[in-house]
Amino acid sequence: MSNLAIETAGLVKTFGDNRAVDGIDLAVPAGTVYGVLGPNGAGKTTAVKMLATLLRPDGGEAHVFGHDVVREADAVRGRVSLTGQYASVDEDLTGMENLILLARLTGHAKKAARGRATQLLEAFGLTEAAGRQVKNYSGGMRRRIDIAASILNTPDLLFLDEPTTGLDPRSRNQVWDIVRAVVGHGTTVLLTTQYLDEADQLAARIAVIDKGRVIAEGTKGELKASVGAGSVHVRLRESARREEAARLLGAVLDAQVQLEPDPVALTARVAAHGERNGVGAAEAASRALAELARAGITVDNFALGQPSLDEVFLALTGSDAGAHSAPGTSPDLKEEATA
Repeated sequence: MSNLAIETAGLVKTFGDNRAVDGIDLAVPAGTVYGVLGPNGAGKTTAVKMLATLLRPDGGEAHVFGHDVVREADAVRGRVSLTGQYASVDEDLTGMENLILLARLTGHAKKAARGRATQLLEAFGLTEAAGRQVKNYSGGMRRRIDIAASILNTPDLLFLDEPTTGLDPRSRNQVWDIVRAVVGHGTTVLLTTQYLDEADQLAARIAVIDKGRVIAEGTKGELKASVGAGSVHVRLRESARREEAARLLGAVLDAQVQLEPDPVALTARVAAHGERNGVGAAEAASRALAELARAGITVDNFALGQPSLDEVFLALTGSDAGAHSAPGTSPDLKEEATA
C-alpha cells in the first residue's frame, strides 16, 4: 500500500490559451506538511482546486489516497477538506453558530454538533469570541475559525491555500501552531504559501512551481544545498564602497553577488568556487574577507551560513526573492485567481 496522500503525473489545466498547470508531477507523503511555492501566476491555486475536485483536469492523472480525482471524486471529497484564501464562513453568524451549522450539515446530531463546536472554539482560542458575529473578528480570528470549520470532521488531507495572507506576525504564529497540531493528529496538509519563511517553518518537503511546472522539489536542506553550500553575508562600514566590494567578492568567490536592501549589505553564494577548486566554503569566505581588507574596505559584520529559501527561490525562478518574505520585511507576493 502506498504511503502517499497525493500522487500526480502530468497534471494539466488550461484556460483558453493559458496553460495554467503544465504537466505537474507530485508525490506527497502522508502525515506531513507539504509546501507548494511559486511566483505570481505559477498555478498553485489551480493545482489545489483540481486535487480537491473543484476543477476537472484537462490532462494527466491525480490520485488522493489512491482515489482518482475524476473517476472517484466522491471518495476523494470524503477524505479531504479545503481552506481557501478567503474566509468561507457566514459573517453574520457568530463563531459558535457557524460551527454548529456546518457540523449539522456534515452529519453531526444536534448535541454532538454543539459539543464539537465548543471543543474547536476552545482549541483555537476562540471561546471568548464564540458569541460574537464573525464580521467583528480580527483577521487572525477569521482564519482560525475558517480552519476550525475545515476540521469539524477530521480530514485525512487538508488543503491550506495561503492561510496567513495579510495576517500580522502574531496571528501568523497562531495559525502555524494550529497547522502543527493538525498534523500531529495525523492529517496530511498541503500548504500553498506566498511566504518563504512559512514554508521554511512548516513544510517537510517543498515543491517550487513556475509557469505551471515543478522546477524543483525536495526537503528544505536539499533545496538549499542545490544552489550553494554556503552564503557569505557582509555588512560594510561605508556604503560608498559597496560596488567595489561586490566586484571583489564576485571575483574571489567566482559567484554572483546580491546587493541587499540595506545599503551596506551584500550576499554571495560560495559553493560553485569551492566545488571546482577543492576549497571549502569557509576557506573561500576567508580569502574573500582578506581581499576586502587588502583593498582597505572595512567589514563591520560577517556571517557564513546555509542559503535561505529566498536565495533558493531567486536562483530557481529569477524572481525577486524579497517579494516572498514575511509581512513587515518586504512586499507580498499575490497568488493568481486562475479559475
